[in-house]
Amino acid sequence: MIKTANTRLLLSCVFLIIICSFMASIIQSDFRKVSVDSLKIPTQNGQHLVFDLYKPYKATKENKAPFVVVVPGFQRSKEALSNIAIELSRRGIVVALIDPYAQGLSSSSRSRRSATTEGYGMFYLVDYAYSGEFKDYIDVNKIASTGHSMGGNAAIRGADYFGRQARKNNTKSKLHSVYVSGYVLTLQDKVLKNISSNVGVSYALYDEGAFRNELTGWDASNMRIAPESLRVVNWGINEGKSILKEIELGRFYGSLKDRSLRVIHNEELIHPFQPYNNIATANQIEYFEKVFNLNSSLSSSNQVWQWKELLTLISMVAALIMLIPLSKFLLSLTVFKSLVKDVPKPLPKQNKTAKMLFWAIFFLGAFIASISYIPMVDTAKILFADAANRELTWFYPQRMNNSVMLWAVFNGIIGLLLFTLSYQFFGKKHGISSSLWGLDADMKYITKTFLLALTVFTSYYALLFLIYYIFHVDYRFWFMGVRIFQPEMLLVLAMYAPFFFIFFFSNSLRVNGAMRIEGQNEWKSMLVAGTANSLGLFLIIFIQYVTFAITGKVFWTTNWLSVNLLFAIVPMMFVLPYFNRYFFYMTGRVYLGPMVTTLVFIMILSTNTVVYLPI
Repeated sequence: MIKTANTRLLLSCVFLIIICSFMASIIQSDFRKVSVDSLKIPTQNGQHLVFDLYKPYKATKENKAPFVVVVPGFQRSKEALSNIAIELSRRGIVVALIDPYAQGLSSSSRSRRSATTEGYGMFYLVDYAYSGEFKDYIDVNKIASTGHSMGGNAAIRGADYFGRQARKNNTKSKLHSVYVSGYVLTLQDKVLKNISSNVGVSYALYDEGAFRNELTGWDASNMRIAPESLRVVNWGINEGKSILKEIELGRFYGSLKDRSLRVIHNEELIHPFQPYNNIATANQIEYFEKVFNLNSSLSSSNQVWQWKELLTLISMVAALIMLIPLSKFLLSLTVFKSLVKDVPKPLPKQNKTAKMLFWAIFFLGAFIASISYIPMVDTAKILFADAANRELTWFYPQRMNNSVMLWAVFNGIIGLLLFTLSYQFFGKKHGISSSLWGLDADMKYITKTFLLALTVFTSYYALLFLIYYIFHVDYRFWFMGVRIFQPEMLLVLAMYAPFFFIFFFSNSLRVNGAMRIEGQNEWKSMLVAGTANSLGLFLIIFIQYVTFAITGKVFWTTNWLSVNLLFAIVPMMFVLPYFNRYFFYMTGRVYLGPMVTTLVFIMILSTNTVVYLPI
């Protein structure tokens, strides 16, 4: 009966993934009115660019369509802005959604300032399109670019680059229009004076990075009066002369005829959530309909991308749940059956002193986890200088992941130390035996467990690759995603996984050897474990945004992007103990859980961050 129930759960997860992926692909393609294909082109300096081409079927030689290059920001792959591609292509625009250099499936760049000097690959793709590579269905006189955050910087840098090129050649700029989301630092006179493209700007009213802007406090992100937005409009209508002192948000200034059209938006959002908002998306839709003079029958509020996000979220959750019945199924096979051992008894009920000690360690661990993160970010800049300075390297090439790795190693060791000390000075004197921890294993057992973990990992990603190949979608929600990877990422995984394993193993030992107590409800035990594992990092987000809410300036400025990274890591930290507990119950030992989760979770983390490999 158990085997049957487990098989049903496994098949249900796979079925749910397939159905949701199929429906997501239907929405992504506007119910098969848009073809979505992945293309790869060689670019400058031996580099290559991978992008998804969204081509409406009504875009033909007789009815050529505008062309928009969408550029995700720092730490984001092409799928992170699929909502923009979906909505623009629904309205008849051909869209190229790129993997920026050093992210996703594109190569690294030889330039340390890829967003500025190459638009993350957008500059080359604009030239590629303008030269007639898509001549059968795009209008080369209506080429545009948009992006969020560093992708927004790439867009405005592209307007500058092609504007200077046009002046030199006495021609029109190849970039008809640009839309800059979430980035205003480049909106300077030296850039704006060269632009001969229509420009739209969208900036979150509560953008955490606004402390870098020219004004201070809450005024820093107020685009009505910000010098950055004023310059955009004034350069458009009168060559930079300070005519306007305040901007009317949403109003179109200038002229479409001479490409001086300007519009400013200031949505009430924070930086990472700006791309995933109906109003912000509608503003961008309206801009491109305006500059391309499109008469779509769809209103800007008619958006379907949210359904695609919901479906791929369900796929992501189902795929993670699938790890449990998949592992149970593999453990039922003869080759792995010997890994199943009796589950040790839980720890004896806690007395008053034991409870006090438990909660003291709980809060001490959370405190150490919280105060150690930012120092590890700074330490990573020293230890891994090449990656920190965006230099190509084979030595731990993930700029943002390096700090997370150091934090994980440090806190994993601290966790093991606290566990050991509490046992030595209290636990073994109060009826706790090491036999309750599930550590008993020889090298043969550990080796076979690792082979099982590799099998689970391979099966998990094999299904993802198959789903992507058939439906061209992965598992994701907003900026959190499980995506396919280049073969080189297996080397990156082998590089980082041993160090992360220290933390994951430490968690498994503490979750099953210190938080599994006789008479305690399982749901309560797991809630405590999940909270303990994530509370420290959550406190960083809490401090950052409470400070921001009170003062208008984030607490951590130099490392604010590292704090933003935690939005994706904290949920991972919370669910980790659940997996470690489930795997413990399957095998009676603490090893399978951290082996599986290290491989799966660290590959997820690694494929969602910048990788400065020399390829």
